[in-house]
Amino acid sequence: MLSVAVAFAQGPPAGELPNAPGKDTLQRVCGVCHSPNVVLGQRMTRDQWSNTVVTMIGRGAKGTPAEFNEVIDYLAKNLSPSEPAGKAAVTRAGNNPPPRARVSSRDRLMIDPEAAERGGTLYKAECASCHGPAARGTIEGSDLVRSVTVLHDRSGDDLGPLLSTHHPMPGGRHLPTLSKEQLVDLSNFLHQQVANTLRSGPYTKVLNVLTGNAKAGAAYFNGAGGCNKCHSVTGDLAGVASRYEPPALQQRFLFPRVIAFSRSGMAEAKPVMVTVTEPDGKSTSGRLLRMDDFNVSLQDADGNYHAWKRTRELKVEKHDPYATHDALLDKYTDTDIHNVVAYLETLK
Repeated sequence: MLSVAVAFAQGPPAGELPNAPGKDTLQRVCGVCHSPNVVLGQRMTRDQWSNTVVTMIGRGAKGTPAEFNEVIDYLAKNLSPSEPAGKAAVTRAGNNPPPRARVSSRDRLMIDPEAAERGGTLYKAECASCHGPAARGTIEGSDLVRSVTVLHDRSGDDLGPLLSTHHPMPGGRHLPTLSKEQLVDLSNFLHQQVANTLRSGPYTKVLNVLTGNAKAGAAYFNGAGGCNKCHSVTGDLAGVASRYEPPALQQRFLFPRVIAFSRSGMAEAKPVMVTVTEPDGKSTSGRLLRMDDFNVSLQDADGNYHAWKRTRELKVEKHDPYATHDALLDKYTDTDIHNVVAYLETLK
């Protein structure tokens, strides 16, 4: 019978988030669907956490921009690559290893870019000749991206035993004994290749969108696009390029309703406003909540909820700040888009 004592050398106990500002917000916003174990042990940069939060928003996460920014700040400060991950030091009675927990889809390895780079160097030296430069296999070696062992491996726990006992090498050569650190690096590299394959390129790096002509972009902005009718380069767009990276700039003018991240945090989209005038002349304005052929509802400036049944006598005026952007989506050419981005990038 195994006796396993687990003492945490660093980090919080299993299942417990670090106590810091933002913890309560994280639990309230994210705890609806996830347990703390989903983020514990993961180490990502602010940009990586931001992308993860945006993905969760796209899947239906509920919260305000301020709450999501607080969640990102908490994760970036407390679960970043610079913070040591919580590691368990395991002692046991007897020589048998403790049983491994079953790996689930939520227990995926969070790739450490620096470890993956070191693992890539090791892979090129020892593995690429048989398994190919991207680990997709050759006639000499199997496709590691589809390997069950690789997919189940966590930090070399499965790779180590396989490589030490069941891994023939060409020409009778023996694979050098790999240290625990090397196995961790190799595991990170192989999981990176899996992730790259699933994403189908461009391998997590945003493509260069600054391929247009800034002068032509300015002409479109002030001419055919009609952008200057609502925007001013000395007003609301002054210094816009210092607030957004080029990919975010492109997203902001193409899909302004979609949440984008500026250099200082998450950008809040403007709400659609509506004014409802009743038959007796009473008008109520506020943020549109819902409108269809039968009903309309809004939230006024004081946070009060109002709803009406739509009739011929009820006047409804919708004020959508992004209506022009929506209309332009059918008119832009790829050249127009890249030219405008190149122009906006000059507004620093």
